[in-house]
Amino acid sequence: MRGANYLNDGYDRSIEKQATDDIQEKIIATILFCCGLVSILTTVGIVVIIFQVAFEFFQEVSLAKFFLDTQWTPLFADRHFGVWPLINGTLLTTVIAMAVAIPLGLSSAIYLSEYAQPKVAAILRPAVELLAGVPTVVYGYFALLFVTPFLRSFLPLEIFNALSAGLMMGVMITPTVGSISLDAIQAVPGALREGAYALGLTKLESIFRILLPAALSGITASIILGISRAVGETMTVVIAAGQQPKLTVNLFESVETMTAYMAQISGGDSPRGSLNYKTLYAVGAVLFLITLALNIASNWITKRFKEKYD
Repeated sequence: MRGANYLNDGYDRSIEKQATDDIQEKIIATILFCCGLVSILTTVGIVVIIFQVAFEFFQEVSLAKFFLDTQWTPLFADRHFGVWPLINGTLLTTVIAMAVAIPLGLSSAIYLSEYAQPKVAAILRPAVELLAGVPTVVYGYFALLFVTPFLRSFLPLEIFNALSAGLMMGVMITPTVGSISLDAIQAVPGALREGAYALGLTKLESIFRILLPAALSGITASIILGISRAVGETMTVVIAAGQQPKLTVNLFESVETMTAYMAQISGGDSPRGSLNYKTLYAVGAVLFLITLALNIASNWITKRFKEKYD
């Protein structure tokens, strides 16, 4: 009887413990769900507010004036609302930034993955990633006070110009491209490297013929993520690129990006509810759609070119 009672007590305790564990699991799952729901609701709220005010803007300014006009002067007496000068400045600085970030980031990833000794890589990778932790306002002032004066010694640059801002943005984005590309290269199975060496390929040939094609999806994702960050960068272009919206491809001239204009308007000079204030949301909506398209392209490319290994 005692043995039977002991077994029953142990069975009851196990049932109680299982019930307690189930309750704890449900509580944790509920907390995690609420955390995820907060982020989703925050995103939805931001999107709703942006497009709600943007819709009010387009009640006063037609889509034709917004997308077909080539001048952006909403703060002047002669108002023009053509968004293309802002898009032009954004794309111009982004192209310069990616021309710097892609070769530097990809080269650093290849070196750390294939050439550097483990001890050296353990030191260099955190050192490179420290660049991502530098405040962007520091990059902006460095571009304005050091890079621009240096370049003006042999180039006809304006004080505020797209070139200096783009170069510093490229340095800032390099850790993003390099870190994700490094993870993608290191994820390639070692058997592919050994097979390449067995076929007589040199290390350099195996990198460009085997490793990089195998890691293409991750590398492409890192590049698109870098483009998204460059498009959304604010302080560096506000300080170094200037606030003169122009339709130009001249790297030596001052330009204004979408984020720079948004920073200008959000300074409080335009009354809330005014047409100038609503331009902030119209430009923000365009910026949101551009970054959304980049993220969709990144996801598609990642799935399309993802390599699976057994």
